[in-house]
Amino acid sequence: MAKIGFIGLGIMGAPMAGHLQKGGHKLYLHDTKNPPFDLIEGGATVCTSGEEVAKRADVIIVMVPDTPHVEAVLFGEHGVAKGLEKGKIVIDMSSISPIATKDFARRINALGCEYLDAPVSGGEVGAKAASLTIMVGGSESAFNDVKPLFELMGKNITLVGGNGDGQTTKVANQIIVALNIQAVAEALLFASKAGADPARVRQALMGGFASSRILEVHGERMVKRTFNPGFRIELHQKDLNLALQGAKALGVSLPNTATAQELMNACAANGMSGLDHSALCRAIELMSNHQIASA
Repeated sequence: MAKIGFIGLGIMGAPMAGHLQKGGHKLYLHDTKNPPFDLIEGGATVCTSGEEVAKRADVIIVMVPDTPHVEAVLFGEHGVAKGLEKGKIVIDMSSISPIATKDFARRINALGCEYLDAPVSGGEVGAKAASLTIMVGGSESAFNDVKPLFELMGKNITLVGGNGDGQTTKVANQIIVALNIQAVAEALLFASKAGADPARVRQALMGGFASSRILEVHGERMVKRTFNPGFRIELHQKDLNLALQGAKALGVSLPNTATAQELMNACAANGMSGLDHSALCRAIELMSNHQIASA
């Protein structure tokens, strides 16, 4: 049984922590809100700060929304860094800046601790089903030490390279997902406006070369108008912003990523930042004055 700290118990973090608890591990929890009752009932200990979590746990997992949140959790007044002792492992499973990640890793390593960046893909569904894809950056020894923990939360687990490479992989993932959502939205809107049944068009395309997980899951959301979030537009906006900031720093052009970001910006400007990212289709529908399907 490992002593695991878990900081950030939102839509993704709560079920991930639950799988660790079901795997027989002792949890030490901290969140801005009260942690889920079922975790406490299962034996988890609630801590008052990241510092307390780090003092009591051997492995500390962070799952919060953005780069500033991770920095505050790790290096704030009562942050994780204040409670670390040599030999402990810090795992950031948030989706944040690869550049900042390298700096955070250096600062944690200087305290004699290992640091892994291990962002995930799969959304709320994957978190609940323990089927997340986990992309890891850090040392091979630390990865091997905690791989059994990752296996309780996910299925496709890859050590990509050094610190920052996990976050770079997640940014690449988010580019691909966003552009696929945009492609599916445009295709289904075109079909619908032309008079075809978008549900049947989607069904037909699922059997061909255009088939994809996005067409399967988010295409269905677009047809059925079910935009309750698995992964919110505002979070994908943040990830695409990381991609575009990185592209500027690297001196490369990501024109279609920029277009997808503008479509998400349009959704947010129209009060849809809290909807699932499949609702990106709403921006295209507004520009076309046509919905893929009726509510």
